[in-house]
Amino acid sequence: MKQITILLVEDHMIVREGFQKMLELEADFHVVGEAIDGRQAIAMAKKLHPDVVLMDIAMPLLNGLEATRQILQAVPPTKVIILSAHSDDAYVESAIEAGAVGFLVKQTSSQSVCHAIREVQKGNTFFSALIAKRIHERGRKAPNRSGLPKSRKLVLSSREVEVLQLIAEGKANKEAAAELGISIKTVEKHREHLMQKLNIHETAGLTRYAISAGIIENSVQVTIV
Repeated sequence: MKQITILLVEDHMIVREGFQKMLELEADFHVVGEAIDGRQAIAMAKKLHPDVVLMDIAMPLLNGLEATRQILQAVPPTKVIILSAHSDDAYVESAIEAGAVGFLVKQTSSQSVCHAIREVQKGNTFFSALIAKRIHERGRKAPNRSGLPKSRKLVLSSREVEVLQLIAEGKANKEAAAELGISIKTVEKHREHLMQKLNIHETAGLTRYAISAGIIENSVQVTIV
């Protein structure tokens, strides 16, 4: 029997260990790696080529939505299932736009998680029951690729999203440059472009935007005024 290889991406150790133990109980599953942030997840996916990635959304350095986008660009055959404590329409829509084929709330039973993995490996999609119901109901009213109401989002490049997250996490330009391996001047240019695109001209405003877009959680940055 060919095993389904899985990369587990979750920044909380106790949650990650719980999922790892649960998945390894299944004879047809093999957890090939564990990542604690989006950047590490991308590197591991490129190296390991897992069949399925279980991806948290809110993580330091690089969030799960942008990590999903970059993983699927680098390793197209991989399937991504989002695991999140949040199931707002904006999060679900963003996950689908990033290329995820599944979205589960973390309260989901272990049986449903395992079923989701097997379904997406077959080429199907899988959503938690309440999310699937909302997609079905709203798809009849405002059909689009996700079945959810289409938001008017500005398109940010992958690098802009990375810089925005680091800014929202309180990183100075020098720290962001070191984290991304680019020059301080390049970070400053990205910051300037972000402010122009979003029509936001202060760091607190960028942070509020990052929270509303699901790039970081509210608890990450507590000094917003």
